[in-house]
Amino acid sequence: MHIMENFLPLQWCFFWYLLTIPVVVYGIIQIKDITEKNPESKPLLAVSGAFIFILSSIRLPSITVPGSTSHPTGIGLGAVFFGPTVTCVLASIVLVFQALLLAHGGITTLGANIFSMGIIGPFTAWLTYKTIIKTGLSSSIAIFFAAFTGDIFTYITTAFQLAFAFPIPNFNTALFKFIGIYAITQIPISIAEAILFVIIFEHILKLRPDILRLLKVIGPRKVKEII
Repeated sequence: MHIMENFLPLQWCFFWYLLTIPVVVYGIIQIKDITEKNPESKPLLAVSGAFIFILSSIRLPSITVPGSTSHPTGIGLGAVFFGPTVTCVLASIVLVFQALLLAHGGITTLGANIFSMGIIGPFTAWLTYKTIIKTGLSSSIAIFFAAFTGDIFTYITTAFQLAFAFPIPNFNTALFKFIGIYAITQIPISIAEAILFVIIFEHILKLRPDILRLLKVIGPRKVKEII
């Protein structure tokens, strides 16, 4: 991750494009709806996209995996603030710019990269956050595990994609090989990214809790009853 240009067989490139296009289209509709109802959320939307671009541009070579790299994904905040489909659009924009300007990823493999970093990663992060919040734990704990699992599942998905395309000597062996290799670099990266996002989240929570309430990231302010 990112899987480089022309690395995947053509049929798999088409397959991942077919899966990602409907989600991207729905995410665009969601962005339009959110920004119309809550125009004050636009700066936060831009910040979420900027974090995805900056963090996912930090490339660390994945050992013995040709054509692929490890890096933070940056999708945790966007997924928690705006949901997985909106984050899919943000990630898609980032991946297009990185492919065209940084030679990071590729156009033929764009569908595969969007599916892992723009769909599975954000959905996992969003689901993790919502699940932990329902248990009554703090939002900081929830954002930590949301960022961590979103990052990890992005790479697990990439491992599946590579194993599907290159099942050598068989799918299971290839899958465990790719997961094992990614784990060496991605687990510490994911922990560091999760800590960073907790700091950023708590800062935003102090500055603009009103926006987070409008987006239903946190609950409404509790008002004490006067008897």
